[in-house]
This record gives sequence, structure tokens and C-alpha cells, in this order.
Amino acid sequence: MMTEMIDWKHGAYGQTFIASFSGGKDSVLALYKAMKVGKAIGLIVMLEEKGQRSRSHGMPPEIIRAQADSIGLPVYTAAASWDDYETVFIGLLEKAKAQGAKVLVTGDLDMPVQDCWHDQVTRKAGLKLAMPLWETNHKEAVDEFINLGFKTVVVTVNLSLGMTEDDLGRTLTPEYVKELEDRGIDPCGEGGEFHTTVIDGPIFKRPVPVRKCRILKHGEYAFLPLELDETAKKR
Repeated sequence: MMTEMIDWKHGAYGQTFIASFSGGKDSVLALYKAMKVGKAIGLIVMLEEKGQRSRSHGMPPEIIRAQADSIGLPVYTAAASWDDYETVFIGLLEKAKAQGAKVLVTGDLDMPVQDCWHDQVTRKAGLKLAMPLWETNHKEAVDEFINLGFKTVVVTVNLSLGMTEDDLGRTLTPEYVKELEDRGIDPCGEGGEFHTTVIDGPIFKRPVPVRKCRILKHGEYAFLPLELDETAKKR
């Protein structure tokens, strides 16, 4: 088991890989690290049933594709319900394997060794698993992300976990991270406190121009929908 644990942390070394991609900070940082040591062939993005939003962060496909275009990678995408999610995901892994992928990269920090879903599905698809951020200290991970020059927008907050609507639209900075910690909030949002969308950084050829829309609320969550700013792209 120990060998497997080491492989998860360093599994992208010298490998051709496909990366699970939410467009948020953890998946982007994991991709950055994996691209330093391996070769990416694309990004996997799962959509909800109607194909109008990403399953993980609720982002519109055009934002995800703009991120991917700026990074320079194709998107492997499919819509799925929760009932057929695993089957569809494995299908995308098999497609990536047929095109040369050997490894799936994910941005998980705290995945348990036992009953790891990503480990199970990669085995079924005949791939190996790499998690470059696995067991990384949360503060160290977010500090590295910021220091590398990545830029984010907070797009989802859980109002029952110490976040407020005022957090929506904010960018992760050292000052904001300290504020979150002072408020008792995990700076990585690993407890589901918040989600981010990355719009620029060292693996982006150009910033992703976004327009912030009207805040929406649903139960204990508040959302800041983003739209691709086509006018900014033409300037």
C-alpha cells in the first residue's frame, strides 16, 4: 500500500496524462505540477444532465473551453446524471487511454487510501492515478498557488460555513487567505466552504475574460455566475 501512496503523489512523472478539471484552483494547481513533469493530452470535464453547467463547480461550458484554449489543451467532456456518472466518466478515461494517456491527474488533497473512487475508476479504465497535491498542507497549497501568480474569482460560497455573499467575486491573495483563516475557514475550501474559477496564471497563454453576473441563492449556497466577456476578447 505504501508504494501505491507514493505513486499517487508522484504518478505523473514521465507520464502522458489526462487531467480531471473543474476550472478551480486545486485542479489547476495539480495540472500545473503535472505538466512540469509529464505530458498532458487533455482535460476531462463532466457536465450535468442538460450539458449547460459543469458538474463540479457549475461553470458554463464556454468558460471551461476558454480556460482550456488558453492552456492549450482539448476538452474531453460529456453530460451525465449521478446515476450514470461513473459509467460516463470511465468512458472518457477509455477514450483518453486510446489516445495515449497512461495516467489520470486529479487535484485532490485529502483523498483516503481506502475506497478511493478515482483509484477505482482508473483501474477499471486501465489507467494509473496521480494526485500531485495529495496530503499537501492546505495553507501551503494555497500559498503556492498564489505565489505562482494564478488569479481566481470566488464563484460559490456556502453561507452555513462562515462564508457570505460579500466573498463572491473576491480573489485569493495572502491578505484574503489570512482573513479566511481568522474567520475559521479552511483557505482551500476543502470543507465545501467555497469554490473558485481560475482566470489567469503561468499555464495560461492569456487571461480568460469574464463578466460577473447577478448573484443567485439556493438554500445555503450563493453563486456568482460568470459569462465569457466577448467584448474584452476583441479589445
